Amino acid sequence: MLTKEEMPACPVATTVALIGSKWKLLIMRNLLSRPWRFNELRKDLEGVSQKVLTDSLRSMEEDGIVIRTVYPEVPPRVEYSLSELGKSMRPIMDAMEIWGTEYKKNRV
Repeated sequence: MLTKEEMPACPVATTVALIGSKWKLLIMRNLLSRPWRFNELRKDLEGVSQKVLTDSLRSMEEDGIVIRTVYPEVPPRVEYSLSELGKSMRPIMDAMEIWGTEYKKNRV
């Protein structure tokens, strides 16, 4: 997690530093709909390695974007969901979806 002093001066650069990777954006896209278990995410995010998914989720948890909930069951069940901070990204994700849809329509 970046300290305030380590964060870029530019707010856009700060956002990119926190969620700018391909996998973090796709993880957020999924978590906006509901909580997901690790293996569900891994199966849905075609091409992501276990290490990259683990690292991305840990980083997002450290940054306060994702909440990791461990249920006291045998075997343990772990779910990932968005925190309120993560949920506040919905307008940005919605705008990206609209832009991507329009781009695809106009490129055909």
